[in-house]
Amino acid sequence: MRVLIVEDETALRENLAATLRGQGYAVDAAANCRDGRYLGADFPVDIAVVDIGLPDGSGIDLVREWRAAGRTYPILILTARGRWEDKVSGLEAGADDYLVKPFHVEELLARLRALVRRAAGFSAGTLRCGPIELDPARQSVTASGVPVELTAFEYKVLEHLMLHAGAVVSKTELTQHLYEDDQDRDSNVLEVLIGRLRRKLDPTRRLNPIETLRGRGYVLRFGRDA
Repeated sequence: MRVLIVEDETALRENLAATLRGQGYAVDAAANCRDGRYLGADFPVDIAVVDIGLPDGSGIDLVREWRAAGRTYPILILTARGRWEDKVSGLEAGADDYLVKPFHVEELLARLRALVRRAAGFSAGTLRCGPIELDPARQSVTASGVPVELTAFEYKVLEHLMLHAGAVVSKTELTQHLYEDDQDRDSNVLEVLIGRLRRKLDPTRRLNPIETLRGRGYVLRFGRDA
């Protein structure tokens, strides 16, 4: 999953980026509206965290621009202002949630997970597609009630497929949402990960949970259970 951070406080921006990477996110970061505008418009963002007070403009205006341009990914705004008017302005501009500084990083992570779940159509705290259940908070997976041990990248691939259950996900889309620009995007690596996922989720090879559509990509066969 790919998250965009637009925050001008260097220490906070870098700490958030490090924490999110530690949680398995691919992270893009900007310190101002200009760079945030470019990243939010041209990069494959899954969710954005935006500070209201930026050195070259308002984060609220940035959110408004993205929404006007048709960007639908969830947006969480950060603000050092406690006034309810600022919160309302951010939400009316198109943000989905807000968090007032200072905050506990655990709360930010929980809010991000909730926003991503809801955007994908899941109402519960876990993602369930047929016999497969994924718990984003614990980063655990079960198949037909049996725990499944996954590597970090296997988990990220499965999470993305579950968030887009029933839709065809191309190799390009998967790599863009899982890797940062400076990392290896060899499609052969992705094919190996998919193969391992199939075997771990379906050791009896009866369910075929992940289908390969030649020339198009992959699709998780099971629909989401909201």
